[in-house]
Amino acid sequence: MPKLKSNKSARWRFKVTGTGKLMRRKCGKSHLMSNKTKKQRRALKLAIEYVGTRRFYLKRLLLAEGK
Repeated sequence: MPKLKSNKSARWRFKVTGTGKLMRRKCGKSHLMSNKTKKQRRALKLAIEYVGTRRFYLKRLLLAEGK
């Protein structure tokens, strides 16, 4: 049986922590940054935990990563 491949789009958008949590980036960082305050720009750097209902499906897409 061939090796499983992880979904490349999910791999780019989500990271799995050592404890198994899915982390995602916040939206709104691609452009128009000059209109945002420094506090807003700092907050956009931080990754937050993905708590959506599809997280089990996403973990299955990332399963080939080994976590």
